[in-house]
Amino acid sequence: MKRSVNLPLLLTALVFIFQFSSCSVNKAKIDNDLKKYFDAKNVEGCFTMLNNADGRITVYNMAMDTTRYTPASTFKIVNSLIGLQTGAITNEKMIIKWDGVKRWNADWNKDLDMKAAFRASSVPYYQEVARRIGADTMKRWVDSIAYGNLDISGPVDSFWLNNKLKISPDEQLGLLKKLYFDQLPFRKSVQQSVRDAMLQEDNTAYRLSYKTGWGFDEQQNNIGWIVGWIEENRHVYFFVTLVKSPDQKIDMKWVRMGILKDILKHYGFMEGKK
Repeated sequence: MKRSVNLPLLLTALVFIFQFSSCSVNKAKIDNDLKKYFDAKNVEGCFTMLNNADGRITVYNMAMDTTRYTPASTFKIVNSLIGLQTGAITNEKMIIKWDGVKRWNADWNKDLDMKAAFRASSVPYYQEVARRIGADTMKRWVDSIAYGNLDISGPVDSFWLNNKLKISPDEQLGLLKKLYFDQLPFRKSVQQSVRDAMLQEDNTAYRLSYKTGWGFDEQQNNIGWIVGWIEENRHVYFFVTLVKSPDQKIDMKWVRMGILKDILKHYGFMEGKK
């Protein structure tokens, strides 16, 4: 016997998923003046910002803004949320001992708690967290927040690094806003812990919170991210910076942060006057 499909309910669900996972770019302001900051570093890329006060979205390079890429270490935001929610991470002070394998990043070669691992973007720490969460549980939570293409196939400890899972800058922006306002399906205390881990700069002029990411696409182009928000005078602005480059010698850490800071200053941020 064939099961009937409730079409109105299905359409409602699809609309909900779309709204949940992205921000509307239909009314976005295109700012091609930002191209000069990417050109100065000899890279391609895009930038998108949401002014929460009035809902205005500013975008440079709409084509890239709506294209999905490997999230790389920006997925540590979600990995942390799921880990804390499920108990795979008991709290942000939970230590995972170093396995003794020396890796290219010296900051990874020691015992780390969640906050230190998040700040150091430790791949081994979060791979162990993913293994403790397990594939089935991970899949349920990734689906529940409509994260990108939802594809976590392959090893549970590497799908965010191997181009299985992909997400667009626009979708990242939607996730950030939900996280900031406790609108994700995780305990509020869990969301607060992740927001605390994301806070990188805090002074009298502004508070800057973000997570970086660095990976490669199928053509071995470098894909660099900085996703987060800046708060000034009790106003919050969400942003996503994406950088793409075939240069295998690129200093991605310097390039992506340089572009982000240049753009924020371009818009008058970081002076406490916004």
